[in-house]
Amino acid sequence: MTARVYDRAPATLPLMLKAALPALPLVGGLPGVRHTGTTAPGGLLERRGVVTDREHLETYNEVCGFARGSTLPPTYPHMAAFGLHMALMTDTAFPFVPMGLVHLRNRITQHRPIGVDETFDVAVGAADLRPHPKGRLIDVVTTVAVEGEVVWDEVTTLFSRGKGSGRETTEAPLAGVEAPEGVVHWKLAGDLGRRYGAVSGDRNPIHLYPLTAKAFGFPSNIAHGMWTKAQALATLQNKLPDAFTVDVEFKKPILLPATVVFGSRTSRKVTTFGVRDSRKPATHLVGRVTPRK
Repeated sequence: MTARVYDRAPATLPLMLKAALPALPLVGGLPGVRHTGTTAPGGLLERRGVVTDREHLETYNEVCGFARGSTLPPTYPHMAAFGLHMALMTDTAFPFVPMGLVHLRNRITQHRPIGVDETFDVAVGAADLRPHPKGRLIDVVTTVAVEGEVVWDEVTTLFSRGKGSGRETTEAPLAGVEAPEGVVHWKLAGDLGRRYGAVSGDRNPIHLYPLTAKAFGFPSNIAHGMWTKAQALATLQNKLPDAFTVDVEFKKPILLPATVVFGSRTSRKVTTFGVRDSRKPATHLVGRVTPRK
């Protein structure tokens, strides 16, 4: 499989602008802008010899609630991969226009903790373009390796709304799982999307300001799904095993500012967790941590 190798993380701001172009009237149909792919594009995008920036890690921990430690938070490698995700999705061979895609599900497997001082390689590719009753799904697959050993991987499932193309070919990992009731309240400020966007590089307008979010049909700016997943795992940080898989499904977006409620329960070493609205019966996220043998 061919690989496109980057010597540094792709700059995300220009890629955000590039992502917006195909959604513009007239401009979106121009050669070099219009997405023409009909399958999951082949090939990998790679970064090699990635070293963790301690200052960036400290900021990430502060925004997402993780305690300082000698290993990376389980969601932190997503930061090293995000620029590659954007480069993949803004390529015209990618079958969907990036703006308007919904991050529906996310699965992370930590095969072992990654030391803060370890150097690692990141590879990103697309896979499994498949039907959905209300559109289509595609996976962005990320692997992180240390000296050739895969120590972390992620599957980001994206949903493109459109004419229904049939039932899903595989069952959703969290089908039928409900978010547990909880008592832990998170008070989320209106600038949360800007703070997480600054550290993650994900400056999608729907997360930044009420005005920019309204342009995309939201009544206010919304929290990043990956921030919600990170904050949930930070809340569970002392209960996580060294090796585990954590699945989440993103439900209703969190409109900022907001107060939400986190809950969890553990049975036979499997922890189910969720985030609900504090005032009405709405679930924002449901997740499950499964230890690896």
